[in-house]
Amino acid sequence: MSLNIYAISFDKKNMRFSFSVTLCLFAQLFYAQINSERTHLAIDELTSFISIPNFGLNEEDIIKNIRWLETAFDKRGFTTQRLKTTGNPLLLAERQKDPSLPTILFYMHLDGQAVDPGKWDQKDPYHAVIKQQNKNGEWEKVDITNQREIDPESRIFGRSASDDKGPIIAFLNAIDQTSANQIKHNIKVILDGEEEIGSKPLAAAVVKYRELLSADALIINDGPVHTSGKPTLTFGCRGIMTLNMTVYGPIKPQHSGHYGNYAPNPIFNLAELLASMKDEKGRVTIEGYYDGISLDEETKKILSTVPDDIETIHGLLQIAEPEEVGKNYQESLQYPSLNARGISSAWIGAQARTIVPDNATVALDTRLVTESDPDHLIQAIRTHIKKQGFHIVDHEPTREERMKYSKLLYFYNSGATLPFRTDMNTPIGNWLEKVVKKTMEEDPVKIRIMGGTVPIAAFINELNLPAVIVPMVNPDNNQHSPNENLRIGHFQYAMKMFEGILTTEMN
Repeated sequence: MSLNIYAISFDKKNMRFSFSVTLCLFAQLFYAQINSERTHLAIDELTSFISIPNFGLNEEDIIKNIRWLETAFDKRGFTTQRLKTTGNPLLLAERQKDPSLPTILFYMHLDGQAVDPGKWDQKDPYHAVIKQQNKNGEWEKVDITNQREIDPESRIFGRSASDDKGPIIAFLNAIDQTSANQIKHNIKVILDGEEEIGSKPLAAAVVKYRELLSADALIINDGPVHTSGKPTLTFGCRGIMTLNMTVYGPIKPQHSGHYGNYAPNPIFNLAELLASMKDEKGRVTIEGYYDGISLDEETKKILSTVPDDIETIHGLLQIAEPEEVGKNYQESLQYPSLNARGISSAWIGAQARTIVPDNATVALDTRLVTESDPDHLIQAIRTHIKKQGFHIVDHEPTREERMKYSKLLYFYNSGATLPFRTDMNTPIGNWLEKVVKKTMEEDPVKIRIMGGTVPIAAFINELNLPAVIVPMVNPDNNQHSPNENLRIGHFQYAMKMFEGILTTEMN
């Protein structure tokens, strides 16, 4: 907001000066009040949106979310249409201004992770509450209804507050506070209802709706800003592939007194196999796993500019030493990972029994980088398993197979969600850097590739779009976990960033 003050001179400098200052202060207070009012409206709208459960496997709830969004976008002058897929429909919202202007396609998702209400510090994770920390660091519910200026450190607690309903509502409210003649682009928004469960129908849908989704640039609004809290631009994300392995012992759990030292124990066999896959520094020892990856000096220099605070990271994780896949945190993200995400066998705790288990299963995931070919990695893993003496089957083993092979392993892998990486020096990167500098008055943290996964490689590959992730939410938001939250200061930041993107010309 700008205000030009014209004072008539009567040779009374002090009076004229006081008059001018009073008007300027009034303008600043009025602007602050508008921002406060907008924040209250946005919080109310986000609370309403959060109240609709949104786990992607429940199509009925996803449709309720879509209906809510159709109303919200229609109110802002967008046309909306549902795009049928083999799973949940996508929602496309569009507002055209001028065919000669560039078109930005925004990707966000309306679904969220499942909830376990018993692990939340509130009765219902879908009933958002506002909390502030007291002097003891405990989060307490507060009523902000009559607060003229909301404390930016306050937080909205609820499922999908940060991942990813908060950014959607911030976008809608940025539209509200931006006049039509200020917006410099045509706008398309694609809203995904299955992001948290892998978005398997997305790739085919992008091919099917290629013309509807055509644009000049893709902006993904998902994930947190850098841990430093600085404005962040992320130029890629890792993909993901999951696989399960089950190793077998006796056909049924056996008495450990009778058959200990005799019946093969599948837990030990599985542990030995897993230990063979990584060295003591955490590097994957499977032959060919890091094929094609080379970090030149220019890339290492780019990675070194990211202001990671190692002490903070180690304090957050409460670890003494990291694994050594790369020389620092950013370098570690440039390689495919191999992660054991869970192990299951027999019973523990109060349910523990003195038995030799019948099987042991490990669930693995590997985060992919652009140099990683999923088929190559799967083949490399299978070859490694065979070298450890295992016979691999793709089904529950038969009696004959159990009695023939002393080391038997069932192997199953899902399809892969592919990674992407955009060159930092492309026009979209330069434009977004300009947006950040203009809007936030500081340089952004530029991240080459983030560790998490957003399933949008199909857009890039099929539509040939340059893509950048513009994260909006606080790093400590507990996404996917109990007590997910959105810091109100970051909610305001998101609205401001969207306003900057909408009103800055793309060169």
